[in-house]
Amino acid sequence: MKLPKVVEDLVQAQNDFDNVAFAACFAETGEMLDEGKLYKGRVAIEHLIAETNEKYRSQMKPLDYTENGTASILSAEVSGTFPGSPAVLQFHFDIIDGEIQYLKVTG
Repeated sequence: MKLPKVVEDLVQAQNDFDNVAFAACFAETGEMLDEGKLYKGRVAIEHLIAETNEKYRSQMKPLDYTENGTASILSAEVSGTFPGSPAVLQFHFDIIDGEIQYLKVTG
């Protein structure tokens, strides 16, 4: 499966537990919606991922990727120290000019 570079970078950053590299995949004003809460900007996203990595040690294994213009969906098996692990989650991206503008994570 062929993933855009920014999505490959995001998956690699997550699997390396690198919250700085994860946040760097986003535009400066990018947004991420996770568990019903919206995080605005790279700094907020970096803090979220640092906290999440410490709690859950999540790893991502891409399963499927579809793209329609700037919108795309990555289905990935996510495993870690959270209840119900592993789980298949969908990552809904809006990518413009190689940067994530918006990401929504759903179950």
